[in-house]
Amino acid sequence: MAWVLVLAGLVAVGLLAWWFAMAGVSKNTRAGRPPAAVNIVTVALADMPETVSAIGTVIPLDTATVQSQVSGNVVAILFKEGQLVHQGQPIVQIDPRPYTLALQQAQGTLAHDQASLAMAKMDLKRYETLASQDSIARQTMEDERATVAQLEGTVATDRAAVGTARLNLQYATIKAPFAGRIGLKQVFVGNFVSSGTAGGVATVTRIDPIDVEFSVPQAMLGDVQRKVGSGAGLPVTVLDQDNKTVLAHGAFETFDNQINTSTGTVMAKARVANPPAAAHGAAGATALFPNQFVNVTMLVDTLRQVPVVPVSALRHGSQGDFAFVVQPDKTVRIAIVRTGPSDGTNTAILSGLQKGQIVVSEGADGLDDGSTVRLPGDKGGDKPGASGAAAAGGHKRKQGGAGGQ
Repeated sequence: MAWVLVLAGLVAVGLLAWWFAMAGVSKNTRAGRPPAAVNIVTVALADMPETVSAIGTVIPLDTATVQSQVSGNVVAILFKEGQLVHQGQPIVQIDPRPYTLALQQAQGTLAHDQASLAMAKMDLKRYETLASQDSIARQTMEDERATVAQLEGTVATDRAAVGTARLNLQYATIKAPFAGRIGLKQVFVGNFVSSGTAGGVATVTRIDPIDVEFSVPQAMLGDVQRKVGSGAGLPVTVLDQDNKTVLAHGAFETFDNQINTSTGTVMAKARVANPPAAAHGAAGATALFPNQFVNVTMLVDTLRQVPVVPVSALRHGSQGDFAFVVQPDKTVRIAIVRTGPSDGTNTAILSGLQKGQIVVSEGADGLDDGSTVRLPGDKGGDKPGASGAAAAGGHKRKQGGAGGQ
């Protein structure tokens, strides 16, 4: 009989535990989960720029190592290191005296041969007159005519020699091949230079306009090509390394001819104005410097009047990007959305939300489909931290929705 009493006791304990458990469930069910305090925002329509952002490198259009065309001793350095030079500006002077004398010698030889040619032409004219009168042998006239032709060839050669001597004299003054910034000097007064001097005499770099190279994801290649093909220019903004200060504005120029398979990007080039400005510091300073690293933002398109929400209103789960839409009864439902461009503050919604809907912008942690929420301004509610219509503006990177659970 003892075992019967033990069994009866165990059954009684089990029934008692079940009763307490059901009572607790019933109480919790009646009480329900307390509403979560949230901040909200109203879905608004706005223009959202679609841009490509990347790190770029400043590349000069032209860089020339200036070489001497003649040999000689450097007698003057006519530039200041780092200064801006214009096309044709003298930068180095080689001793011109040997080339001046060579020019004078060539000119003297030309004058001598020109006089001989003039004399031969006069003789030929006399011989032609005498030959018409049968006063001299015709062979004599033909010989003189050949002499005139020979001297004409000699004079032509002398003229070329004078031109060469004059050109060498001009080469003795080395000039900048184009406008730009000149680098550090490579030769000094007294150095002997020639066309084979290693490193030349200086380097000149064209700085205005100047190019910026940056990578574009291959997924954006078609959009950019279609936009360019339609004749629309793509504005490009160049910012400093901190991505805060705008340095220059320009336009998309071209793509490279192949995609980098290791990165899935294609190299693009933009051309921007880079004029000297006193605002950039020292006289002649420019905003962009060759080989400088910069941040590049290229405007590809603008989505007109699309729904936008703050980045904080977007969540991400196994079903994709979604937002909590507040219902009239102060419950929330999950709305699966397809996100578009974002400017870092707001994100365009391509589908899933409409203008005027109210979504949770803060306090969504722990919410689920059907959860009850307490809105800003409700009795006992928290003061709103951020509510109202979503604002749009600024540039963005093409990306999906931001935010996490």
